[in-house]
Amino acid sequence: MTEQRYDLIVFGATSFVGQILSRYLVETFGTGDKMKWAIAGRSETKLVNLKTDLGAAAKNLDVVIADANDDKALRDMCKQTRVVISTVGPYALFGEPLVKACVELGTDYCDLTGEVQWIRRMIQKYEDQAKKSGARIVHCCGFDSIPSDMGVFFLQQQAQETLGKPCYQVKMRVRTAKGEFSGGTVASLMNVAKEAASDPALRKELANPFSLCPPEHRSQTRQPNVKSAEYDPDFDVWLAPFVMAAINTRIVHRTNAIQGAPWGREFLYDEAMMTGKGIKGRLAAYGVTAAMGGFLVASAIKPSRWLLERFVVPKPGEGPSQMAQEKGFYDLRFIGRTDDGQTIRTKVTGDQDPGYGSTSKMLGQAGACLAFDVSREDRPGGFWTPAAIFGDQLLTRLREHSGLTFELLEER
Repeated sequence: MTEQRYDLIVFGATSFVGQILSRYLVETFGTGDKMKWAIAGRSETKLVNLKTDLGAAAKNLDVVIADANDDKALRDMCKQTRVVISTVGPYALFGEPLVKACVELGTDYCDLTGEVQWIRRMIQKYEDQAKKSGARIVHCCGFDSIPSDMGVFFLQQQAQETLGKPCYQVKMRVRTAKGEFSGGTVASLMNVAKEAASDPALRKELANPFSLCPPEHRSQTRQPNVKSAEYDPDFDVWLAPFVMAAINTRIVHRTNAIQGAPWGREFLYDEAMMTGKGIKGRLAAYGVTAAMGGFLVASAIKPSRWLLERFVVPKPGEGPSQMAQEKGFYDLRFIGRTDDGQTIRTKVTGDQDPGYGSTSKMLGQAGACLAFDVSREDRPGGFWTPAAIFGDQLLTRLREHSGLTFELLEER
């Protein structure tokens, strides 16, 4: 049997996010004393070049060769480590063989997917086996869905302490954000639209807010869902749909469900973007709605999808510069309401662009948390969400090492 040599392996290290993540891990953990880790992928040449680019601090960083389509190489890699972080997407196209290998071998795993349909397939196919092998599988450890999932976790924690009970309803609103999409993210979004266009059952599944919850967890209350321009009296602003809401809401509901519904079986949660006040905010909301709808429709139709891929969207492997990442940020606002009408407000902020700079730091700390902080006795094998498996341990890591803030706000 192959010796378990590493705490963590970054699979897909030469991808756009993989490179940012690898640099962050070198700067944060070094390569030996704090954490023994390695970079992995299919191209030895690209991996060696990445190691060189990471500088003298990475001189002892090991390189592991494994292709996403080579089951034996994936198994050999998984046997060598406690945790695998995967950045190889779109996951619906390339992700299953690695999840399968981790589940079979009992290796812990996390990623940054936002592909609801793929996560559901993985849960249906592999959760029973993961519970037997001890593998902890944690999807959505980037901007989708850590700020939302941990944001609700923090709000409910504060509600319990200050109001004496959890909130039956929580709203998340993107107050402001600055960042760019990379080719990998766009490819994942377009692949979801493509799959949904040809599969009525998938479209129905994507419309189900409890699609990632255990079958026995259902609500009788219709979930709110901002699909077009809408006024929100709680924040006194106009809203537009938020592109990540489709995955974030599902993860938050799964967090509640797999912990025994501590926020209630009828818990309500939704997300949207703030576009401003008055007529200007209203027009902006309609503009965002139209642009998002147009992109999804174009992505679903073969000729227009080809035009988007050829002339409009960035290619996989492309993304914002380091300067653009560092100039990015986000500010998310939450409001919770208890069953007796009390309200509580919190906010979550990130100090780099959401999709890349901040995502890489969140993903790195999630992997470290999985390797060092969460025992298998407390959190056994299965498919987890970030808040359900990591809780306070990740909250501390995000505050201290990932540039995130979680704050309780004064009630207006």
